[in-house]
Amino acid sequence: QMLLIKKTIPQSTNNKMVKKALLALTILCAPCAGAFIPSPTSASKAMRSISTTQRSMADAAVFEVEVKIPPSSSDLIAQMKIQKLLPADVKSEIVQVRYKLPFGLDVEPKAGKVVCTKDGPGGEKVGDILRYTSAWSMGLPRGDGLLTTAASFAGGLSWQCNMFDVMKAKAWQEVVEALTSNVDSRTDEVVLLFEREIPSE
Repeated sequence: QMLLIKKTIPQSTNNKMVKKALLALTILCAPCAGAFIPSPTSASKAMRSISTTQRSMADAAVFEVEVKIPPSSSDLIAQMKIQKLLPADVKSEIVQVRYKLPFGLDVEPKAGKVVCTKDGPGGEKVGDILRYTSAWSMGLPRGDGLLTTAASFAGGLSWQCNMFDVMKAKAWQEVVEALTSNVDSRTDEVVLLFEREIPSE
């Protein structure tokens, strides 16, 4: 479940400089391994593109997570309730990783899940399960009811960002398309939510 709300967020004074420095998304899909791998030229850039990593822990079966929806200039906040995937007797947490574009990510499908295969500079670790990724699709603009209704009549479709539920994907290709929809013509960042097992003490 995801509830979108608007929230005023201060913008950095060097926001324009950041936008000018944006580079194209350079994620390559390895057809044999089925994994996302950063190209050699983009690996070092991805290291410098880290934004923040946040964690949400819960002993219950549901995580409550607040996510700022891309791009960085957006004032939309998603209040999400995420059903725990790991068994009830296994403690886990939701790790939120935010990258500036371009970004690299090593994940592949394993036993019906999309699993991280290599530690990344943003904080993801081997074994983390990718639960959500920001993804872009054409849709009506979000906003106040009157403005949104007016846009509907005017046919004002544009690129909108949502949090894509990886576990609901019917095929690996849907995950590939969701990840690669984060391009610099639409956004300057990507948000990834992983579920991570917490080792028992």
